Amino acid sequence: MKSKLLWLSCLLTAAVAMATAGCVDETTKDLEKPKIWDDSLPVNCQEVRRGDVLQVRFTFTDNVELGSYNIEVHNNFDHHSHSTSATECEQETDKEPVRPWVYNKDFAIGEGLKAFVAEMEIEVPADVDAGDYHFMVRVTDQSGWQEVKSVSIRVL
Repeated sequence: MKSKLLWLSCLLTAAVAMATAGCVDETTKDLEKPKIWDDSLPVNCQEVRRGDVLQVRFTFTDNVELGSYNIEVHNNFDHHSHSTSATECEQETDKEPVRPWVYNKDFAIGEGLKAFVAEMEIEVPADVDAGDYHFMVRVTDQSGWQEVKSVSIRVL
């Protein structure tokens, strides 16, 4: 009888330990989105020529740990909106894309970082349609929170 009671006690202790192993204390839970600071490039309404390079710089911070970021460029020939900038840019007339610039790339951020500056040059293909584009950056922290910054650029 004592061995059954001891066995049952051990089983119950193990079950409780397994059930609470994945629990996170509320004081350590990440409840904040990462930030994209305003020192970013490109800036809203910036112009860039086909065949040139676009200077890119973003500063990301997070209260716990950053994870990754994504850069996307797509045409805005139909003038849809998801800009996060308060400034409106002068836009060309609507048009159908023939050979639009499409760029979409993910980048990892080193482990344990709470701040990261992403700097690069992105070549604008020489043979893409000129016109209005959206340049978007998304930063995601290790907990899955995401922040987005979108600006309008014009390819000449």
